[in-house]
Amino acid sequence: MTEPTAPTDPATAEQAALHDALAGLVAQVARLAVARGLPVAPVEQLLRAAFVAAASAAHPGLPEHRKVSRIATTTGLNRREVTRLVQQRTAPAPGKPHTSPAGQVFAHWRNQPAWRGADGTPLTLPRLGVGASFETLAQQVTRDVHPRSLLDELARLGLVRWDETADTVALASDTFVARGDTLRQLGFLGDNVGDHLRAAVDNVLTGAAGEAPRHFEQAAFAWGLSAESLALLQPAIRAQWQTLVQALVPQLRERVQADAAIDPTPGGRIRIGLYAYHEGAEAAASTTAAPAVRRRVPRKNRE
Repeated sequence: MTEPTAPTDPATAEQAALHDALAGLVAQVARLAVARGLPVAPVEQLLRAAFVAAASAAHPGLPEHRKVSRIATTTGLNRREVTRLVQQRTAPAPGKPHTSPAGQVFAHWRNQPAWRGADGTPLTLPRLGVGASFETLAQQVTRDVHPRSLLDELARLGLVRWDETADTVALASDTFVARGDTLRQLGFLGDNVGDHLRAAVDNVLTGAAGEAPRHFEQAAFAWGLSAESLALLQPAIRAQWQTLVQALVPQLRERVQADAAIDPTPGGRIRIGLYAYHEGAEAAASTTAAPAVRRRVPRKNRE
């Protein structure tokens, strides 16, 4: 038998590459759904509805009486199914992503210079007091929630340590990833991965049209790493994130305040993230992606 050859037609090659890219995305969607007991039917409905919404947005000026036929042609769904999905579709109004009061307190404590020591680490605070205390910090963020309620919520999420003997409170995490709070973790997944995927898709689509990429999206990657090397890289990655946060958060806050003084509802938003994914030594050595840094190996083992 002969091995299949790569398609030579550019359109066919692009479709094959698109298929491979989507396969990787869908595989992770399936892994999460199966792990959380979500069957295929509701996920399929989400996909169908998303196709209908995307096709509708792709033909914004189309008269209503022609829209169903055009969407059906674009998506491959039959007209009856398109009609059903159009009728049930509700487009949520875009708005600012919700941040809980506990999350706001955490961010304020983590990023504001007044609440960090000379070495940049967040201060350990007395729980009560009129000066630099957790009570004062909480009241700076919101007067709608009692400081004790905010402390209880942060402690429940594993984000702070309350020393009841000394009556002091300290941060127990570098990032607002709530342990044991699946709902919040899934929210972060949708927001963070969703925006990353939006940026990547925008860049692919604008790049196909010959335009410059709209969003910054870069990654450094390497293979041929031992488990020990992977572990040694983690502190450096976290340190880079803290440097990025401390540099950008004051600028973001400044721009929000300046824009609000001009227009109370400017409507623009930005999400800036840093991610790192790693696998064990065996998986890292067998990956087929082109590396940025590659360990030298004997010629007979090279792909």
